[in-house]
Amino acid sequence: MSDGAPADGRQPTAPYLDALVAHGFRGSTRFHVPGHKGGAGADPGLRRAIGENALLLDLPQDMEGIDIGPTPTPFQQAEQLAAEAYGAERTWFLTNGATQGNHALCLALAPLGAPVVLQRNAHASMIDGLVLSGGRPGFVAPEYDDELGMAHGITPEALRTALERTPGARVAFVVSPTYYGIAADVAGCAEVAHAAGAALVVDQAWGPHFGFHPGVPPSALALGADAVLTSTHKTVGSLAQSAMLHVARDGRVDPDAVARAVRLVRSTSASSLLLASLDAARRQLAVHGEELLGHTLAAAARTRAALDRVPGCAVIGEGLVGRPGAAAWDPLRIVVDVRGSGRTGYDVAAALRATYDTHVELATHATVVLVLGVAQPVDALERFAHDFAETIRRIQRPGESAALTRSHAALENELAVAPREAFLGAADVVPVDAAVGRVSCEAIAGYPPGIPALLPGERITAELIAYLRELVLAGARLHGASDPGFATIHVLREETR
Repeated sequence: MSDGAPADGRQPTAPYLDALVAHGFRGSTRFHVPGHKGGAGADPGLRRAIGENALLLDLPQDMEGIDIGPTPTPFQQAEQLAAEAYGAERTWFLTNGATQGNHALCLALAPLGAPVVLQRNAHASMIDGLVLSGGRPGFVAPEYDDELGMAHGITPEALRTALERTPGARVAFVVSPTYYGIAADVAGCAEVAHAAGAALVVDQAWGPHFGFHPGVPPSALALGADAVLTSTHKTVGSLAQSAMLHVARDGRVDPDAVARAVRLVRSTSASSLLLASLDAARRQLAVHGEELLGHTLAAAARTRAALDRVPGCAVIGEGLVGRPGAAAWDPLRIVVDVRGSGRTGYDVAAALRATYDTHVELATHATVVLVLGVAQPVDALERFAHDFAETIRRIQRPGESAALTRSHAALENELAVAPREAFLGAADVVPVDAAVGRVSCEAIAGYPPGIPALLPGERITAELIAYLRELVLAGARLHGASDPGFATIHVLREETR
């Protein structure tokens, strides 16, 4: 169980999953949605692909004995157990990923015109949330690694300065850990935010397992955060698109306000399969998480040692701890610097796919990144060390490839107008070369990792255009771009500014 969560003997149960199974498999006659009627009306190819059981359990909301009926219903019990496992006052199951949680938190905490502090390399969904809510961000820049082109976390000192520059801000949104597994000084940031009268919200999407083993960082809730997002599907084993939102006990975030916002962005046809997977993943993490993580961490350590011996490559992560913006490190992330092989991370990732049908989470100019699960198959992890070494031996060439980096100024850009005003304002579509100096109406992020390089309301620079073009040439997908080829862009019409 997570640090600070009480053990009450109920964690080995999965009330929502059990209620879903009891109803789905009992042979009820279905005159309700979905239209496949438990699989009988589904396409035969779909039935073969996902199985009869999944279709039988694909039930709508408002089923008696599952999510309506005497309280607490099995659904309410499942969310309560998740809150207890994570040490939260209240937890919500999300079926549109952490994205849904970011939207809800913006609506609850960053209303129209309200000043907020936002980490500049926050996920794109946070900017989308501010478009929905109308909050106006003041940015805090993360620490930046010029050598690897890698953003880390923010420091408490940077947060303090940002809060001083943003009068009236009552919430600060920060990210920990990063896509590369680097955790910020959350305790220090919480102290700074609270001293300024602001709540601290942590996007811990990449650390849903934090706090469940002494070998991984503690959870942000245990470190003083007031609300935390955990993208359960990323490492804990729930189905893709499922996540959780947690509000701290005795914190500065009103659970009722969050609940109201969650209802606004929640589907009335939430997938019972996603919800059941959250209930089951919580049970496994709470009951067996420490043991499962122990096996994975031991195998990961052996694999890191083997990868670090590959000529031209170096494993990075733990050695960064202690630098500004890097208070801790997640061993479920394996990051390999491949520049010394003379190849880019894109080259290495493509070769691994072509030869071994092995797919990494992320490739950059300088690195390849592996994301491990709580119960990572050990044989596959150990086999990867061999496959990676053989790949590097086969494709390496003399010299050293270069990382794609950005200037520090690119992470400190201030908005010309609020994101909502820019996104919803009258726009012109112009060639990207003609957009320099204009105000963007688009949020554009290279996927992966989904960190916006350009925000609605920011002025477009020549450096930014060159950076995005290089991402496209390297094979990255530009999320949010109206023109995926990045030949044109929407900019705010001049007379509206």
